[in-house]
Amino acid sequence: MESEHPEAKRAGHRLPCVVVIGVSGVGKSTVSRILAQRLDIPFAEADDFHSPANIAKMSTGVPLDDADRESWLDSIGRWLHERDVAGTGGVVACSALRRRYRDVLRTTCPTAFFVHLTAGHDLLERRLSERADHFMPTALLDSQEATLEPLEPDERGGSVETGPTPDAVAEMALELLPNR
Repeated sequence: MESEHPEAKRAGHRLPCVVVIGVSGVGKSTVSRILAQRLDIPFAEADDFHSPANIAKMSTGVPLDDADRESWLDSIGRWLHERDVAGTGGVVACSALRRRYRDVLRTTCPTAFFVHLTAGHDLLERRLSERADHFMPTALLDSQEATLEPLEPDERGGSVETGPTPDAVAEMALELLPNR
């Protein structure tokens, strides 16, 4: 069982539950790990919550549909909820491309804060083509970009361009967090 972070006790508030969102190749995992390390809170990779069937489907270049995503999003939401209730916070790297997917996460973790990482198509395509150890093929980038619904004004969160170094992006993301 994770213990409450001492800094949260001193400040009288819980540590944040952060969902770093965006299309594949934008740097969600890298930036999320840095954020979690700087905040000294747990990190999770949403890809680890996918079923083998989902991974097989994406590996062949077939996008997931909403039915495929349902149990995946529920699992991520439970992970966030557990950390929110414990007051330990957590950072999860999760595409959450559509508003309704973020709504599912907010249903189980109403305090979730979303950091939307953005980058140009050419940069994303280059990053994806250079990956050797990931199941997401470059062919799905267009589908993800077409699916993406940027954060709306009533959603807790903000956007950060990922052109700078991952450390600089993480620093900008930290500045977005409430109660910092």
